[in-house]
Amino acid sequence: MKTVFQKSVPGREGVWPEKPGKKIEDLIPAELLREDAGMPSLSELDVVRHFTKLSMKNFGVDSNFYPLGSCTMKYNPKFTECVAALPGFAQLHPVISQLKGAGRHCQGALEVVYETEKMLSELTGMAAFTMHPMAGAHGELTGVMLMAAYHADKDNKKTKIICPDSAHGTNPASAAIAGYDVVSVESTDGIITPEALAAVLDDEVAGVMMTCPNTLGLFETHLPELVKMIHEKDALLYYDGANMNAIMGKMRVGDAGFDIVHLNLHKTLATPHGGGGPGSGPVGVSERLIPFLPISRVKKMEDGQYFLDYDAPKSIGYVAPFYGNFGVYLKAYAYMLRLGREGLIRATEAAVLSANYMRKRLENHFEIPYNRICMHEFVASAAEQAKNGVRALDVAKALLDKGHHAPTIYFPLIVKECMMIEPTETESKETIDQFIDDLIEIAKMADENPELIQAAPETLSVKRLDETKAARNMVITDDIK
Repeated sequence: MKTVFQKSVPGREGVWPEKPGKKIEDLIPAELLREDAGMPSLSELDVVRHFTKLSMKNFGVDSNFYPLGSCTMKYNPKFTECVAALPGFAQLHPVISQLKGAGRHCQGALEVVYETEKMLSELTGMAAFTMHPMAGAHGELTGVMLMAAYHADKDNKKTKIICPDSAHGTNPASAAIAGYDVVSVESTDGIITPEALAAVLDDEVAGVMMTCPNTLGLFETHLPELVKMIHEKDALLYYDGANMNAIMGKMRVGDAGFDIVHLNLHKTLATPHGGGGPGSGPVGVSERLIPFLPISRVKKMEDGQYFLDYDAPKSIGYVAPFYGNFGVYLKAYAYMLRLGREGLIRATEAAVLSANYMRKRLENHFEIPYNRICMHEFVASAAEQAKNGVRALDVAKALLDKGHHAPTIYFPLIVKECMMIEPTETESKETIDQFIDDLIEIAKMADENPELIQAAPETLSVKRLDETKAARNMVITDDIK
């Protein structure tokens, strides 16, 4: 596809919407005018067609199946976009409430933030939330900073944070950025055992970061004993909310003993995910950590008015500017109101059912390392296919030819030729069956004609690349040969 500059035809310009008798020089200050802005010259129809065709090259849940394990790429309902576009919300400046006497003009927006925090607290069993973190990893770092503030306030000498060997990569990264030494704990049959935790748990441990269910799609069945062991060391238990879609409405992590939780509103609560953001990763805490929450927080006065409260002497301070991703909370708020308690529970049940249905249909075609009841996602392996030269990467590329996005591959690292698949609750049985049928066909071809799978993708505009070179030695040009 040619770039818009290559389609340019000199002199084919648009019409300036000037008033009668007005020149461009009268409308724009002379110092801002240039002889040539270097812009392409096209008709309006050419421009519309160019960008429409360009948009069709994007891949998203509106057009194709997106079973990206551990990321919950679920459908984003369009009614939430309509809510976020309401003029009273969309045209509101995020700091108007900080201007003298202006608070009365944004009471609705402040109420949304306040009520969203209350709903998330009810959903998770936590005492309070900060709505500031801009994404999941940002929420993780905020959670670890809260952990550090808690221990500093008690003068605890803590230097370590424990992460399971199946943890998301951002867990150890967040702990390290916050200044902690990262200690890994090994899984046994896919989960953490009390014996394994005891081997690395000592008085210097500030906290343990866990995902439950974990990235293998398995529930941590020893959780009650693990919680007791962690709290006996005055360590805190952190819940990575990336897999919240598996337990939403079924289990409250605060009730299970977690002290801190981040949620990905752009995963669990169906706000848009990807495209550069904004995301949202609000962090919930138990009662003893409330004093350390970032500022500001939305509070409600006795007369029913809302305001931003900065009176928190032990707060870790600012973690984000203003409430710039307010529209994301608003969409999550609308989603929760629309589904209600029963709807959120049904979403969880459907997500778990979809994953187990897919696991059972594929168990005779791919190795399933932990082939038992899973939660919202499961891990398959292309280890058998690899014996014939077809690796997980080849299977993923072949899926692109079938019109599907590839699942997460080679993570978690503890599974060879790993393929982590999450179908979500928003996909129909027909879509899931088609994906399964295509995977089965790929497995069959891997046995009979492995070279065809190794050559995939064949139908896309970009074929098989050296991915390392493509990332590190990128060449950007409009010189199309």
